Amino acid sequence: MLRRIDIDDALVVIPCLNEEKHIAGIVQSILQDEVAEKLLVVVADGGSSDSTCEIVSQMSRAMPQIRLIDNPQRLQSAGINLAAKLFGAGRRWLIRMDAHAVYPPNYVASLIAEAKRTEASSVVVAMDSQGEHCFQRATAIAQNALLGTGGSPHRMNGKEGFVDHGHHALFDMRTFVALKGYDETQSHNEDAEYDLRLVQAGGRIWLTRATGLVYFPRAHVASLFSQYRRYGCGRATTILRHHARPKLRQLLPAAVAPSIVMALLTPWLPLAAAPTLLWLGICLLYGIFLGLRTRNRCAFASGLAAIVMHFAWSVGFWIAVVQMPVKTLNHARPRFQ
Repeated sequence: MLRRIDIDDALVVIPCLNEEKHIAGIVQSILQDEVAEKLLVVVADGGSSDSTCEIVSQMSRAMPQIRLIDNPQRLQSAGINLAAKLFGAGRRWLIRMDAHAVYPPNYVASLIAEAKRTEASSVVVAMDSQGEHCFQRATAIAQNALLGTGGSPHRMNGKEGFVDHGHHALFDMRTFVALKGYDETQSHNEDAEYDLRLVQAGGRIWLTRATGLVYFPRAHVASLFSQYRRYGCGRATTILRHHARPKLRQLLPAAVAPSIVMALLTPWLPLAAAPTLLWLGICLLYGIFLGLRTRNRCAFASGLAAIVMHFAWSVGFWIAVVQMPVKTLNHARPRFQ
């Protein structure tokens, strides 16, 4: 006998890798939600080498609402698709949550209430970046400002409303399945790629201010560079595959790497370094401004963090542009079944 779909029934998916310090807390916070009895929580592990799986397995033995699955592709997109395929039947909503983040009480209940109120196909949330150590704080301050976001609505304080992209939180399960879920060939920017297809299909994305999350950025220069290089690569892939028009906040950082290459011509063209010097000056001065405004010593380094993010994003963007013709020849988007 088929189970009747309840309007509040939701599948909560947490893709993770080596999150032994955070996974128990995030799962427990979900089970304290006021709609907890309507939720199934699935942790999609991408091959953790720490005690993450043991912690989740122990919790699942005590609480049948918790499941642990293996995510052999090690990608968040693949883990969420797999969880939806295995456990999505009979559930109205799909909730995506991150292990390394902090959520307010009744986060899931708030998302469901917003989805029902707005009749949106997807509900996205704003992110407030915070840091524990000085460079991480500097990165967080940059990410919360125009310097690091380019004015992205879900990264800035502003009004709620319908948008074309945001930090993924809730999906209408039927719509997610109809659109074949995430594109598993993209290790990054799979969220924006999905949003593009959703809007093209007539779906609507609601940016709510009823709830949100606290995000902790990378704490070291090397890991921040690697993350943003992959972000840039993912964004270029999305733009090229869908022949999308890039926004100004994407074009400006994309110009960073070419401007640095052009600066190498300074011995022959004295003004060749002008764009690079202008970019560096803006970042450093904006960092000083943020330091003075927030009265936080670490914030003075936000300009340096922004330089790392912009340059890495630009490098990844152009790597994808160069490699895209080869990738396109062999590209076949995995289908959600």
